[in-house]
Amino acid sequence: MDQAPGSPQGPKDAQELPGCYRHPDRTTGISCTRCERPICPECMISASVGFQCPECVREGSGTGHAPTANQPRTLAGGSIADDPRLITKILLGLNVAVFIAVLAMGDRLVNELVLVGAWPPEPFVPTEGVAEGQWYRLVTSMFTHQEIWHIAFNMLGLWWLGAPLEAALGRARYLSLYLLSGLAGGALTYVVADPSQASLGASGAIFGLLGATAVLMRRLNYDMRPVIALLALNLLFTFTWSGIAWEAHVGGLVAGVAIAYGMVHAPRERRTLVQWGTCAVVLVVVLATVVIRTAQLV
Repeated sequence: MDQAPGSPQGPKDAQELPGCYRHPDRTTGISCTRCERPICPECMISASVGFQCPECVREGSGTGHAPTANQPRTLAGGSIADDPRLITKILLGLNVAVFIAVLAMGDRLVNELVLVGAWPPEPFVPTEGVAEGQWYRLVTSMFTHQEIWHIAFNMLGLWWLGAPLEAALGRARYLSLYLLSGLAGGALTYVVADPSQASLGASGAIFGLLGATAVLMRRLNYDMRPVIALLALNLLFTFTWSGIAWEAHVGGLVAGVAIAYGMVHAPRERRTLVQWGTCAVVLVVVLATVVIRTAQLV
């Protein structure tokens, strides 16, 4: 495992790592290259060599560079936000709002939002589904839940995994990760599952966040054992519990890992191109998959 730039420490157990100087409850193996204070993903700002803390970045202003040159940046190059959990809160709110609407309106609303390839099944002529042009279902199904336990698990995962990722990636990159992971999970479900089988929930997006968390922790030389155990446990549930669309979980996980790798390992000089290029490739794969499957069904 490579040592992250600017960190004088090797991989250690989380219990041995110091706390961030601004967030003492968050252990970290990364230090500011100028003052050597420990900094967490929310506080680390990319520099020409390693990472710096917000105070050192502010003190380094007045160098003659453009005003944006010294603006605080996240690990992935995004802007530091006043509320690093804003997008996570909005996504959580959307899921809860749709869940409340489903409780109020019942199956009538659910039938319009769930992911379904073609309905009704043979020998009837399908009139609904993605194959019939209702591509919006790939998006709406990501925010639709029927069971309280389902939305509870997904929203807990969104809060625990999403907030640190949003702080580390920045809002735009984090939102792209969430949506593309959810779309990838829906696309794989559309391809593999029975066309008339309905699927719903944010699980694909949550598994994308889980995969991205693993990539980020490895990038920061954190102890990988907790996230590996969490991933193994979730995959065990995915393939042993009935009524779970494993396709959404696997599709979201693969997309999340790919996108996060492009986000946090992009070379500084071509960071924007690599990051958004990775997102574009995942989106093209998703769209091509849906188009090919639709041609098969119609």
